[in-house]
Amino acid sequence: MNHHVSIAEFDKKEFYSLGENFQGENPSGEQIAFTNYYMKVDGKPFLGISGEFHFSRCHESRWEDEIIKMKMCGINVIATYVFWIHHEEEEGIFDFEGCRNLRKFIELCGKHGIYVILRIGPFDHGEVRNGGIPDWMYGKPFEVRKLSEGFLFYVRRLYGKISEQIQGLLYKDGGPIIAAQIDNEYMHSSAPWEITTGISEEWVFGGDEGETYMLTLQEEAKKCGIITPFYTCTGWGGAITPSVMMPLWGGYAYRPWLFYGDRGEHPSTEEYVYQDFHHNGAVVTSDFKPAYEPETRPYACCEMGGGMMCTYNYRFILPYKSVDAMANIKIASGCNFLGYYVFQGGTNPLGKHGTFMNESQVPKMSYDYQAALGEFGQIRESYERLKTMHFFCRTFGETLCRMETVLPKGASFIEAKDLDTLRFAVRTDGEKGFLFINNFQDHETAKPKQNETVTIQTKDGEIVFDHLDLAGEENCILPFHMDMDGILLEKATAQPITRLERGGDITYVFLKPEGMKAAFYFEEGVQICGGNPGADGVLRCEEDQAAELFRIAKGDRVLNILCLNRDMANQMYLLKDQTLLFAHGAIMETEDGIRLESRMAANRMYSYPKDGYCGNENVVRADETDPVFDIWKADTQERELSAKVVQTAATRFTVKLPENFMDGLKDLLVQIRYQGDIGHLFINGTMVNDNFCNGDVWEFGVRTFEEELKEHPLTLAITPLRVGANVNVESAMAARMENAEAYIGELERVELCPVYEFVLR
Repeated sequence: MNHHVSIAEFDKKEFYSLGENFQGENPSGEQIAFTNYYMKVDGKPFLGISGEFHFSRCHESRWEDEIIKMKMCGINVIATYVFWIHHEEEEGIFDFEGCRNLRKFIELCGKHGIYVILRIGPFDHGEVRNGGIPDWMYGKPFEVRKLSEGFLFYVRRLYGKISEQIQGLLYKDGGPIIAAQIDNEYMHSSAPWEITTGISEEWVFGGDEGETYMLTLQEEAKKCGIITPFYTCTGWGGAITPSVMMPLWGGYAYRPWLFYGDRGEHPSTEEYVYQDFHHNGAVVTSDFKPAYEPETRPYACCEMGGGMMCTYNYRFILPYKSVDAMANIKIASGCNFLGYYVFQGGTNPLGKHGTFMNESQVPKMSYDYQAALGEFGQIRESYERLKTMHFFCRTFGETLCRMETVLPKGASFIEAKDLDTLRFAVRTDGEKGFLFINNFQDHETAKPKQNETVTIQTKDGEIVFDHLDLAGEENCILPFHMDMDGILLEKATAQPITRLERGGDITYVFLKPEGMKAAFYFEEGVQICGGNPGADGVLRCEEDQAAELFRIAKGDRVLNILCLNRDMANQMYLLKDQTLLFAHGAIMETEDGIRLESRMAANRMYSYPKDGYCGNENVVRADETDPVFDIWKADTQERELSAKVVQTAATRFTVKLPENFMDGLKDLLVQIRYQGDIGHLFINGTMVNDNFCNGDVWEFGVRTFEEELKEHPLTLAITPLRVGANVNVESAMAARMENAEAYIGELERVELCPVYEFVLR
């Protein structure tokens, strides 16, 4: 199939400063500012990559490693809710200790060079009880989220306490906090009132005072000392977007809220269809209906689906390939500030009086969210795939930010169920650019693309990408007219990942998208050394090779090109000294060294360039050799652990861990497979985790419960799934008896998965 898009009459937009409401400077002179299209740091375009991490939903002992993992994935901004109910559960008694220690969390973000966006409420939603507003606030003689002196008194007190915690951590003082979000989804969304009867039968007030409310709260935040370079607000769903705040957008393809009332079949969504979100005249699908001219603000995101929770009526296993496909769509559609919700899963803290802090549609404690980083730090496929996307953004972001979206005719109106039409878009400055292709669609099974052709018409001629193949569920970004340090890459059917430079030796790293035949087309006069150059001068990669390295030269300019398949690219980590390490697991680099977190006792790692990495006593060279990489081994004694499971009732079990179960381990994951409705885990009568059964493995990390588990076993309770259930209420004495055709509640197995850690340097 032949497809066409023209950039021949490309008309560059006017990029201009948004002024004093969107800028700030720190004591060292670094400046943050915004144009109407992108963020700037010290005058240069900056492509922000934000990941949501709720500190109060994670044990404080886990914070630092999870922040480091996010940084290693290319995250440069962390957004976090300050859930009011987590800090002032009882009126007048504030708690900023343990997992609620806001200051410590922000300090760790700053330590690792990550900016912070604080979402300060008062309403924060996030599937927290009452949208994060304490129960006692709803007993006051005023309406919550409506301006009155009574409401403002408590908001000022909340903002004041937050301000006390973050003194010295604001950007203006040299800290990492660059923005604050005022309220959340004001006049768009509310939350179930958890004090009332039933599930979602009554909802808290969603607001009706428009900009007056938002601007008043912004001024109160400033008066309390929460002064940031810019302030953000919800952009979607008709939410209020004052001109002095940055509207942030998102996109969810998996929408449990569709079934808050009843179960049903989830529709295929428009989230994987390319749009132009920075075009005044564009007609787009979905929830993008801004109250402002789109070209007057950047298209920036805070809630792209980095995962999604299961709710009681909607349970599914998230396709992890959906996450980087979403990033591909958003970037191509004009986004210069990515934002994932959530990136790090978590567990709600238990209330002081046994109150559960999640809203009633979701598990009482778990907020794993099937996120890129799981509730207990698990590495998901989405994390691995996002690394290549984020390295691309970091390396080429300054150029990409200045490029605009160009769509082929009809691209925005492709039906979600149309799996035949090729979905593609271009970002360009009129001369060079990137061709984006997406072959993922939620709630559908994408078919492989074969023998597609995309012709890009430029003012100087045509760029033809022909014989394009792409696997189902895959996406890619292909360059054209790319300047590689003085050598022109006319086009490539491989995706740029990053550029390395060590001692004057330069390497460009590319990804071979699944199903695609990777080839490089250079300008005339380029010599190709190694690889497989054909008679036509085109460098074609081997389909069955995990990694290929070759050199190109033009005059005195010599470059390396390293081309990786998807599996190898997923293992790749970029170190500060421009070394690449490849491993299954999480590589974490800090000033103190390099560590590997892995579920395997025997690890095989690769490093590039050769002789670029030096191991230690924990890492030794492998016996075999490779033409591209040095090969290393990091091994330890494997711990074969099993739990003693005893059935104590029909659907109740104790799970006893072996003695010294944490010896030599970083963590231990209890992996549970069961059939039923809901699973609950207790230690000595206290619930520690729960799960809505969706057919996937339920994992529970025990590291932070080590001392309790030495004394007490885990108690596992399975609520059976009731088939054909009804309640008999015919008794004259108010007796109610549930009858069901069948009860399904079965524990299939419990396994223990050790998590090891290796010091690599």
